[in-house]
Amino acid sequence: MLATACGASNSGSSDTASTNADSSDITQQTVTPGKLTIATGDPAYEPWVMNDKPESGEGFEAALAYDVADKLGFDKADVVWTRTTFDSAIAPGPKDWDLNIQQFGITDERKQAVDFSSGYYKDTQSVVVKKDGKFASAKSLADLKDAVIGVMVGTQAYTIVKDKIKDDIQTFNDDAALGQALDAGQIDALVTNTVESVYMVQSEQVKDAKVLGRIAGSEDKDGLGIVLPKDSKLTAAVTKAVDDLESDGTLKQLQDKWLAEYTTDLTELK
Repeated sequence: MLATACGASNSGSSDTASTNADSSDITQQTVTPGKLTIATGDPAYEPWVMNDKPESGEGFEAALAYDVADKLGFDKADVVWTRTTFDSAIAPGPKDWDLNIQQFGITDERKQAVDFSSGYYKDTQSVVVKKDGKFASAKSLADLKDAVIGVMVGTQAYTIVKDKIKDDIQTFNDDAALGQALDAGQIDALVTNTVESVYMVQSEQVKDAKVLGRIAGSEDKDGLGIVLPKDSKLTAAVTKAVDDLESDGTLKQLQDKWLAEYTTDLTELK
């Protein structure tokens, strides 16, 4: 199951986070009291954030962020957006934001440095190749063992490729650089989350490309989670907000609106 499978586990919650804070308390426990500072990528990609404008609330993660903010007691006008790199967001140390949302997979390793909400979406990993490339006819993961494969640094894609295809992997700072590398012939294939893979092909971020298929067994079991600073006072409340949005059907509605066209049936690569 893909588009309708949402993580509802509380495993990402900080054990030390307050579980009794109400909305009026939460609004005063942020980096800037009375404001909720939310970080995302630079750039932020569709369909997670449309037109690189999270403040519009358009796109799956942008819309979700505002729904979470509302559950926490913040008006839309009180949400302040900022930008960070993927790596810096999950690195140890103090943060100048309250929440960070940019397709972070929940892992035990990352939980040592930051807190997570419950999972809000479970994606898989897919392979993108050029239509005229030498691996365009690959039918299995074994067919890709001699391919030069690129992934975005620090992502689930790296773990999946290393586990299921090969150890020698090229890494790139973001999906834009990853797509450019495939376009330029620096790599034979790229692996990234399925939603982004389909978007890259549809939007021609990589010209004359195709999604070769979805990697079997690559579903993120814990899902994507909102990142918070380690031991944040907001973790329990944000986790409850995500859980409530799943329970009341909002997550499913957001998935259907923003992600459905990117999660159609694809060939499964084994």
